[in-house]
Amino acid sequence: MEKRILGLDPGLATLGFGAIDISESQKQSATVVDFGIIQTPAKTELPQRLQTLYEDLHDLMKQFQPQFVAVEKLFFYRMGNTILVAQARGIIMLVLAQHNLNFVEFIPGTVKQTLTGYGNAEKEEVQDAVARELQLDSIPKPDDAADALALAVTAWLHL
Repeated sequence: MEKRILGLDPGLATLGFGAIDISESQKQSATVVDFGIIQTPAKTELPQRLQTLYEDLHDLMKQFQPQFVAVEKLFFYRMGNTILVAQARGIIMLVLAQHNLNFVEFIPGTVKQTLTGYGNAEKEEVQDAVARELQLDSIPKPDDAADALALAVTAWLHL
């Protein structure tokens, strides 16, 4: 039996997602299902951008049918960006509730510590660790998708 974990890296302009499967019989390995981003155009009005996130997240839940979700927790962002990221996170929480999905939140330092052993690791070090843990030939792109995979791997390693 497999367990699917979906990682979500919140953002209004770009929301990263990454899905992995964990085999119950081989808990030592994870397989990438898919990863990517949801984008909303900057010139679009905020309500329409939030609606796009809402609709696309519902589509992701139907497509991937995760058993568990990992979401980046708001920590410190630039003030102008914080409210927009918080609004995107609100949409994520709503969609997860509507799908009755359990989730865990990780601050960036926890993800870095889990994957590299160092809570202040550079982004490239985390991306290398994700590629290594998931046995990928290259670092996932774009960065938001790699961050989402890092969240999914962190959730797996904390299970």
